[in-house]
Amino acid sequence: MLDITHIQQAADRIREHLLRTPCVASHTLSDITGAQVFLKFENLQFTASFKERGACNKLAQLNAAERARGVIAMSAGNHAQGVAYHAQRLGIRAVIVMPRFTPGVKVERTRGFGAEVVLHGDTLDEARAHALLLAEQQHLIFVHPYDDPDIVAGQGTVALEMLAEVPDLDVLIVAIGGGGLIAGMATAAKAIKPGIEVIGVQTTRFPAMVNAIKGTQHPQGTSSIAEGIAVASPGKLPQAIIKALVNDLLLVDEGDIEQAIVMLLEVEKTLVEGAGAASLAALLKHPQHFQGKKVGLVLCGGNIDPLLLAAIIERGMVRAGRLARLRVSARDVPGTLALITATVATAGANINEVHHQRAFTTLAAQNVEVELVIQTRGPQHITEVLAALAQAGLTAQLVQSN
Repeated sequence: MLDITHIQQAADRIREHLLRTPCVASHTLSDITGAQVFLKFENLQFTASFKERGACNKLAQLNAAERARGVIAMSAGNHAQGVAYHAQRLGIRAVIVMPRFTPGVKVERTRGFGAEVVLHGDTLDEARAHALLLAEQQHLIFVHPYDDPDIVAGQGTVALEMLAEVPDLDVLIVAIGGGGLIAGMATAAKAIKPGIEVIGVQTTRFPAMVNAIKGTQHPQGTSSIAEGIAVASPGKLPQAIIKALVNDLLLVDEGDIEQAIVMLLEVEKTLVEGAGAASLAALLKHPQHFQGKKVGLVLCGGNIDPLLLAAIIERGMVRAGRLARLRVSARDVPGTLALITATVATAGANINEVHHQRAFTTLAAQNVEVELVIQTRGPQHITEVLAALAQAGLTAQLVQSN
């Protein structure tokens, strides 16, 4: 079994090649959740993910003959970039097999680090099978993203740094895909502070580690906005460590993760991907577990597709009542649309979209239905806009999103 000596050796090995990311208190998130929240900004690494740590530790230990053969990895993006970057730095050929669904930003950045990218399969398992085949055919060294003691030891250095900065942390909340990060962190944290709680987080769409540890039968989905932890088969080494050292595992939904991404963007002005927001999502969903405790969250990655981010922000604004869809019905006479828009403007809301509907409505033929998407200051402002429309003699209602 891995122990803290391996992690300390990894820390010495990688120290000059990675950023020691900040671990700082978030007063606003602490006020919101009732816990004392400390954030570890692994999204600030050069490749925007903690995965650099394990990759650097692994590649640094290859001998000259192994380096000459080259390396291959399978990854949805962050491990790929970590391996590609440090392979380039060390002059090692790198081949990366990525699932076809991998966000374009991760594919292009991986290529930008000089790696040969092969897109294959729809899941990490399919990508892994193809990577193993190529490794055999081309005699490449396979660098597993999580089921490798050198990788796990490198990831565990996150906990060393967090506890050096905030020694009295009560809880660590860590996202789980294959389990390499939490396995390394739990090994380090429990050795330094045996009483610390380590809590793992998975998405409801990819609960493989929860099922393996708890014996549950949660169904598995096919995609997640947290594609970095969308792993169908948990690592054997991490699973053994998690079973021995991790206190509990929690599940979060896609909406929980979206909310956490938007909150980190608004509150902390920091950009994270779905996996990077999973720890905060768990804290927001289960605040009663953590109230009054000093909680360390790992923002484990920041590589998110810009189009996905735009959609998440817009959906977050809907949930917060900052964007609202109204349906207004009125007589279809000249000036009606002008009255509606003027009333909304006078109430202080801005109109994003207008849809004038005559044919697809059950209203009388001489009436019209107008749908508006408006920007507001929040739920109370929506109520004020609806009241202003009613006062103007218009029938209006809020159209609830699903």
